[in-house]
Amino acid sequence: TDEIMQQEIRPLVAVDIIEQLHRQFAILSGGRGKDGAPIITFPEFAGFSDIPDEDFLNVVTYLTSIPSLEAASIGFIIIIDRRRDKWSAVKASLTRIAGAFPGNLQLVFVLRPSRFIQRTIADIGIKLYRDDFKMKVPIIMLNSVSDLHGYIDKSQLTRELGGTLEYGHSQWIHHRTAIENFAMTVKTTAQMLQTFGTDLAETELPNDVQCTEELLFAHSDHHSKLKDELKLAVKQGATLLTCIREPVTRSANSKLSPDELENVATVERLLAQLDETEKAFDQFWTKHHLKLEQCLQLRHFEHDFREVKLTLDNLMETQASFADIGDSVTRVENLLREQKHLEEKGQEPLEKAQSLALHGEQLIQNNHYAVDSIRPKCVELRRICDDFTNETKKKYDILGKSLELHKQLDKASQWCEAGIYLLASQAVDKCQSQEGAETALVEIEKFLVTAKEHQLSNPKEFYNQFDMILTPEIKANAQRIVQKLEDVQEMFDKRQVSLKKLAAKQTRPVQPVAPHPESSPKRASPKITRPAAVENLEQFCGARGRGPAAQNGSRALVYPSHIINELIETERVYVEELQSIIEGYASEMDNPNLVHLIPSALQNKKEILFGNLPEIYDFHNRHVGTGGCPVIFLKEIENCIENPELLARCFLKRKEDLQIYEKYCQNKPRSEALWRQCGDSIFFQECQRKLDHKLSLDAYLLKPVQRITKYQLLLKEMLKCSKNSEGTAELEEALATMLDIIKSVNDSMHQIAITGYEGDVSELGKLLMQGSFNVWTDHKKGHNKVKDLARFKPMQRHLFLYTKMLLFCKKREENTDGHEKTASYSFKNSLKMSTVGITENVKGDNKKFEIWYNGREEVYIIQASSVELKNTWISEIRKVLTGQLEACR
Repeated sequence: TDEIMQQEIRPLVAVDIIEQLHRQFAILSGGRGKDGAPIITFPEFAGFSDIPDEDFLNVVTYLTSIPSLEAASIGFIIIIDRRRDKWSAVKASLTRIAGAFPGNLQLVFVLRPSRFIQRTIADIGIKLYRDDFKMKVPIIMLNSVSDLHGYIDKSQLTRELGGTLEYGHSQWIHHRTAIENFAMTVKTTAQMLQTFGTDLAETELPNDVQCTEELLFAHSDHHSKLKDELKLAVKQGATLLTCIREPVTRSANSKLSPDELENVATVERLLAQLDETEKAFDQFWTKHHLKLEQCLQLRHFEHDFREVKLTLDNLMETQASFADIGDSVTRVENLLREQKHLEEKGQEPLEKAQSLALHGEQLIQNNHYAVDSIRPKCVELRRICDDFTNETKKKYDILGKSLELHKQLDKASQWCEAGIYLLASQAVDKCQSQEGAETALVEIEKFLVTAKEHQLSNPKEFYNQFDMILTPEIKANAQRIVQKLEDVQEMFDKRQVSLKKLAAKQTRPVQPVAPHPESSPKRASPKITRPAAVENLEQFCGARGRGPAAQNGSRALVYPSHIINELIETERVYVEELQSIIEGYASEMDNPNLVHLIPSALQNKKEILFGNLPEIYDFHNRHVGTGGCPVIFLKEIENCIENPELLARCFLKRKEDLQIYEKYCQNKPRSEALWRQCGDSIFFQECQRKLDHKLSLDAYLLKPVQRITKYQLLLKEMLKCSKNSEGTAELEEALATMLDIIKSVNDSMHQIAITGYEGDVSELGKLLMQGSFNVWTDHKKGHNKVKDLARFKPMQRHLFLYTKMLLFCKKREENTDGHEKTASYSFKNSLKMSTVGITENVKGDNKKFEIWYNGREEVYIIQASSVELKNTWISEIRKVLTGQLEACR
């Protein structure tokens, strides 16, 4: 037990009664009885009877609170010195002590008056009045201090009582005051540390660099001041400890009294407490300071990230704007220089981004608390750097191929010009002779030979090499040059025929006519070879012009233009309608200016009313598909104008993405119920007015359901116009895909209406079929047989076939507020597919089949509405059972 902590909860301390203590009418000298009982001495004091009761009680209470609880529990020994006084003083002292002493008493020693008469009176008085004192402990009357020494050792008595115990009252008061002040200092310091620690723990970390720096400075400054307070407190305790131990330090023969030893222990415990408090605070401060420093590092990192990210985004935006691939060699060379300039401009931001990402990884390695915030930013920085680098490389590749293509086109054009110049420069009169004709033929043959040396061995390689950059403009230019090459070649062929005739033996003069050149060079052209890609350009441009149908005997797939146009136009209108719903209704539900118009039943139910409509809009206009690649379904459909054969692939490729309509249709009943409840609100009227819509919102919320049906109708129409054509198989597969999606949507709409099934429907596997049937049951055991055979009228049941279970439900239809009936399916029974068998034909009715359970102990006779429906169900059930059998094998 910490005695000083006892004093801390007491309102009474030495400084409060300092004047009464200085009067010295009662002292705690530090002496102990033989059993360790504390001794309180009441020395001779002339005005003892005049001491106010409150002062007496305060002093005695304070003195009894100083010894340890262990010593106080033994009981106090009272010594009353009244040797120079009268019996009346003795009586008064005993009476006051008996009535006001707060501690546990063990013995009371009274040094009776020394004068004979007073001593005699005292002996008589003690015998007469002993019971009046109401003391439950012995009162021992002593004649002299020598008698007292028989009860208490001299070393535990002060000099006034004939003992050897050194006691200075002023010094005792000084020590008590100092100890209590030090205890208060320790308490105050601990409270300051605790308060500061609480403030630190409750402090929210700032979100910017400046506030974080200011907070770190403020906390560090406060911490330094508290550390100074701690040092002063420790110094105060050490000084006090030295003062208490001074007698022992000054003389080796001196010993500290038990009370002084307790004072030493008290101060040492306070110092230890202070040390533990300081260590705990230092440990907490270390963690907090580290977190503040990491917070500052994080804010710097985030600030730098935002700056670098903005720079990189601008860089990527600038790079994306460089879409031009050039239409001439000069233009391409300028674009390459611009790309080089952009690459050089981006080096510094890229280096900063890489350095910042490296710094972020170092923070992660150093166990930063915000790893989940730092790591994605590092990944983002490296991704942008990689994207810029890859895009730059791609731009260089494209521009490089564009430069190569335009150079070859220029060479081909120059070859044509040189050929025309050669033909035009051959003088007509010189070619009339056999020698002149032969010379002209040699010139032409040399010119044509040089072109063959640069031809590609594989024409397809040229097509693959330049296909990525052949824009319509470049393609048209290439076709023009190819046509020019063919014309020049034809001119050479005609000239060779004429010259060969002249070179032969002539029977009559021949007048060959020089061709009219397309352009006359102003100066002699150098010898220019026909470019290597001439024949490849001819094949490529020719093949592109004729189309694939011209190259084989099969009939081309031709879609009627009105169907394609209708699909595209309705798709554009559909996307615009989706956008108007989201921006004009859904977004307005978050508008604080209109929130007062929203009925309470609609609050926080935007997702119920609109379902996943934003997801459908994103898919059609700005979606990221399942493969992570950007998808704009509208753009993909628009691209089919030039390539209608890609339309079926468009639907097949987006088969998984189109499943989002299933989720929308599943939510539709909830949406309609909410609309019936809130559709008349002023909020919707205001939104409709702003959009200038002729129809209310519920009509537009039907658009997705209508759209998924529209797709399959248009695909059916296209298939009718494209029978026995190329691509019909893909179109049929696309139509089957849309029908499967519609069936899946329809099945899921029925499934969500099942009620009363205690299990989880999602655990039953895929829903394969659902439909209504007539059902009879036949039980082979007990009284049930009689009961069930008596049922001639069939039960109407709606069956749900899953891969693991067959559910029997009863269809119920309910009217809701005058609107159309809504169906629900009340669960009645279920059969595990792993334990059933089927009988495909029932005698007497070709629309019936049996499903039996547990060795035909229970038989369910099921009647379909048609033979086709029965066969479809039997086929699906057979697939399930066969799959289970194969799995067991």
